[in-house]
Amino acid sequence: MSPPELPYVAFAAAFLVLITLPWHWRARNVATLAMVAWLFVINVIYGVDAVIWHQSILVKAVVWCDITSRIIIGAGIALPAACMCISVHLAQVASASHIQNSRADKRRRQIIELLLCFGLPMLWMGLHYIVQGHRFDIIEDYGCRPNTYISIPAILLIWVPPLIFSLVTVIYSGMALMYFLRHRMTFARLLENSNSGLTTSRYLRLMAMAFTEIVITVVSSSLTLWFTSLSLRPWTNFADVHWNFSRIDTYPTVFLPDMILNYYYATWYIIPFSSLIFFAFFAFGQEAISETRACFMWIRKHVFGCFPRSGRLGLPLKDISGFSSKQSPRQFVSLPSAP
Repeated sequence: MSPPELPYVAFAAAFLVLITLPWHWRARNVATLAMVAWLFVINVIYGVDAVIWHQSILVKAVVWCDITSRIIIGAGIALPAACMCISVHLAQVASASHIQNSRADKRRRQIIELLLCFGLPMLWMGLHYIVQGHRFDIIEDYGCRPNTYISIPAILLIWVPPLIFSLVTVIYSGMALMYFLRHRMTFARLLENSNSGLTTSRYLRLMAMAFTEIVITVVSSSLTLWFTSLSLRPWTNFADVHWNFSRIDTYPTVFLPDMILNYYYATWYIIPFSSLIFFAFFAFGQEAISETRACFMWIRKHVFGCFPRSGRLGLPLKDISGFSSKQSPRQFVSLPSAP
């Protein structure tokens, strides 16, 4: 039976991730912004595919499939890389011997994170061609997916690098936790001196989020490695692997064994579940609630033309957008910076 909930789950997950964008944008944290971007795009791709190929395996929207199959490949390395960048930054901030207090340091870190979160995935998309057996696959109800010639080179090129990033993330997350426990009595002052814009609450949420996301990555990568090892093929030569490269294979669910269907269903939910985890860590803190309230009031004022009385929701009218840098004597709540 076709799972009818797939497009609703995917689009809802995309919306939840997008809700957190203003806070991360104001913090100018490249790694978390990269996670928002990749999770949002992949969820949209999953949702569109689930609509187009619901109970269908027709070969259509081939340009869309060419593009999205590459993006799916890129996300496989981009998300672990972003988690690694977050954990490395947290460990550096919490280390009393490493205090980033200059714009040059912050700019350097942002450039490195841009290269790892966007440049490396683009390179990885291109390298995937080496182990790409044909154009792409179309799976009923799930849409188009990238094809990989299952072999030892494919394992080393496609599935091992995310595990390496995951290992580095675990190491640096452990270091970040160790530094936190070591300096817990003066940790707030340490974060303030680092000029990182982090509070203890944000620090712990980022660390927990990165570790949780990386656990999901390890589980999914291990599951994929196990599944692909069942159909491992020998690598002969480049010409043989790419023979009849332009073909598009289609897979009706009626002909797929239950084990394969369960695998596709479980791995499909990894991205929406990761999006929900990401949203949960940033949407229910007091800072996030305050900013959501301010954004809601800004929309009421500037979109619907409603002018609430001063003091409602603890915000004066002139500071209702939450972006004013000056404090009003009538202001009851001080909007924090982004987490």
